[in-house]
Amino acid sequence: MSAVVESWFLILAAIAMLLGGANLFMHHSNLIYNQKPGWGYSALTLAGFLITLVAGLLKLGVPLTPQFPEHAWAGSFEEQPGVIWWLYEYIIKPSTSTMFALLSFFVASAAFRAFRAKSTEAALLLVTALIVLLGRSYAGTILSAPVGDAYSFAALTDFVIMSVINTSGQRAIVIGIALGVAATSLRILLGMDRSYLGADE
Repeated sequence: MSAVVESWFLILAAIAMLLGGANLFMHHSNLIYNQKPGWGYSALTLAGFLITLVAGLLKLGVPLTPQFPEHAWAGSFEEQPGVIWWLYEYIIKPSTSTMFALLSFFVASAAFRAFRAKSTEAALLLVTALIVLLGRSYAGTILSAPVGDAYSFAALTDFVIMSVINTSGQRAIVIGIALGVAATSLRILLGMDRSYLGADE
């Protein structure tokens, strides 16, 4: 039963990706055609989308495999020095690092405002964050030195908070997202939700 559900989920995910790609192309093409404010960003988005799509489908630059040297498309599109590999190494990874480097300032500012113990929930959040930060810092190693590595403060912090509590919360969120994606895909495929066509349809 699980294999059947997984197969249907992959089918729905593939259809949803096709609809998402078509919607992305139509939306940004409309912005570029009408030259609305910010249409230059739409042009960059479309250029990146089309270049990545063509490079991935045609497997540009992918080396031949020893098992199938006569078939040019037998290798993985992620192989070095393929175009997809180059885009990931020299565009996506630096852009992601830059985004997270800038995001740290916003996280620090938001944490300063959120970690004010105005309620019980905020106090629990503040105490949990302090314990995690203490376990990840040098002070956590000093506190755990007399106890040993097996039952250190940092190890208990990672196991109890990060592995048990955090993982259970993440799994609940992922299950909810999967159910929401499946339900939304079914509604669109069955014609029950036509909001993606526009408000007038």
